[in-house]
Amino acid sequence: MIYNPAAGGMRWRRGLPGRVADTLIAGGHGVVVVPTQGPGTAGRIARERIDAGADLILALGGDGTLNELLPGIVHTDVPVGVIPAGTANVLARELGLGCNALGAARRLGECVPQRISAGLLRSEADPQGRHFLLMAGAGFDAHIVYELDLSLKAKLGQFAYWTSSFKQLFRTLDELVVEANGESFRCTFALASRVRNYAGYLEIARHASLLKPEFELVLFEGTSTVRHYSKYLLAALAGKASNVKGMSFLRTREVTFSRPSDAPIHIQVDGEYAGRLPASVEIVPDALTLLVPPAYLKRT
Repeated sequence: MIYNPAAGGMRWRRGLPGRVADTLIAGGHGVVVVPTQGPGTAGRIARERIDAGADLILALGGDGTLNELLPGIVHTDVPVGVIPAGTANVLARELGLGCNALGAARRLGECVPQRISAGLLRSEADPQGRHFLLMAGAGFDAHIVYELDLSLKAKLGQFAYWTSSFKQLFRTLDELVVEANGESFRCTFALASRVRNYAGYLEIARHASLLKPEFELVLFEGTSTVRHYSKYLLAALAGKASNVKGMSFLRTREVTFSRPSDAPIHIQVDGEYAGRLPASVEIVPDALTLLVPPAYLKRT
C-alpha cells in the first residue's frame, strides 16, 4: 500500500495508513505500507514492489496518487486498487466505493480484477507520453489547475479549486482547436473523459466508462465564464448537461489539441497539471488491471 505522507489528506488524518493497514490485516490480507519519497517516486516504488513479488498494489490517497503510480503498473498483470483519502476521490466515487478509507478497505475482498484501457498524453514537453486513468482537460479547467494554490489545497482540499475558479470569473477565455474523428472543432474547454463524474460530484460525461476503450469527448463553447460557464455548471448540477446549447459530445479514441494563437493554453490529467498545448491524447488498450466492485461491471 503506497501513500504520499506530504499529501494534505494525510496531514489531517494522522495515523490513517496504520488504521487502514490494520483493517486490511483483519480482513486476511498481508500488507506492507510504503510512503513515497517525493514527487514522481510512486511509480518507481510500485515497480520495485512488483519485481519483488507483490501481487497487489494499493494507492492510499486521491486521484493524483494513483496517477503517480501508473508508470509502475501499466503493462503489468498485477492489479491496482484504490483506498480513497484524497481531495475529490473521483475514481473511488465512480466505482461506488465512496470516500471513506476504512470502509473501502473493508470492501477490498469483494472487488474483482478487471483489465481496462488507459489514456496517454503526449506533448512537446513530454513526447514519450504520460499515462492517465480518468480524464484529460484542455483550456478552462486546466487553467484553474495551473493557478491552483497548492498550499491552500493542502489545508482546504476541494475548496481550493473553487477559490481558483472564482479568480476566473471575469476572464475572457482563449479558444483552442480540437481534432477528433476526422473533424475539427473550436472551444474554450475540452474534456476527454473515461469516467462519468467530474470533480467528484458533477456528472458530465454520462456515457463514459472505464470498461470501454474510448473517451467521451465533451466540448464547451463560449469565451465568457459568467455568461457561458455558469450555465454549464447549473446544467451539470441539475443532471442536464447533455441538453445545453454550447456543449457537444462525441466518442473517440484519439484527440489532438492545438492553440490558434500565441496565448498559453494549459492541459491537466486526473486533476494534475500537465503542461501546455499543443498536445494529444490517445487510448492505450489493455493497459492495466484495476480492482472494481462487481456492481460496477454491470454498468453500461
